[in-house]
Amino acid sequence: MIRIAGLFTAFVLLAGASLSPAAAEDKTITVFAAASMKNALDEIDAAYTAKTGVKFSVSYAASSVLAKQIEQGAPADVFVSADTDRMDYAISKRTINEPTRVNLLGNSIVLIAPKDSKIDNVTIAQGFDLAKLAGDGKIATGDVKSVPVGKYAKAALEKLGAWQAAEPKFAMAESVRAALTLVARGEANLGIVYSTDAKVEPGVKVVGTFPADSHPAIIYPVAATTTAKAETNDYLAFLRSTAAKTILEKYGFKFLVSPTT
Repeated sequence: MIRIAGLFTAFVLLAGASLSPAAAEDKTITVFAAASMKNALDEIDAAYTAKTGVKFSVSYAASSVLAKQIEQGAPADVFVSADTDRMDYAISKRTINEPTRVNLLGNSIVLIAPKDSKIDNVTIAQGFDLAKLAGDGKIATGDVKSVPVGKYAKAALEKLGAWQAAEPKFAMAESVRAALTLVARGEANLGIVYSTDAKVEPGVKVVGTFPADSHPAIIYPVAATTTAKAETNDYLAFLRSTAAKTILEKYGFKFLVSPTT
């Protein structure tokens, strides 16, 4: 009986060993990405999975939240930030493999209203009265102290002379997508989001675009973390490819690098 039990154990071990190569091929890349990237990045990741078999686990949130989570040891392979400040912060905390960093994308910020709003065709220029435009309603954007879109929005409004009067009417959201939802539901009369967010939400309309020189350049850097898996480098290369460029531009992002094949 002892000999039979020993043979059975050996058989189980050998069977397990024969399965290990297949298990090893079942690879997953964990991506922490700015909330505004969701639609485009989901499509890119699906294309990459179809090409390579590599799967994805993706967390979308405000870049400030993601940078903190990575700092606290969250197991991410890739960080995609909606501003350079959060990426710089992550690098300062030595959680990012700095040589892999690429300033990949550009974007713009727009003023949005619910689809059925009477507000339309707003000229956003020096001295425009955002507070009056909002009436008794709220203006939604990301938290101006931490969420990139909110920081861009505040910078623009300060430069245009509209911030002081409008500030009491702001509803600060945890991410740009949360702000987008408030406007789509009619819980805010106006919102300031990225143009790419407005493009994917049928419940809102763009009523004005902020001048590019009214705020710091909107740049999305991408990089591998210091704990990234080996296959991450190939994925980062794919993000710079012509195939990825086509998808990203379809969603309204500006591709800031020369695409690879």
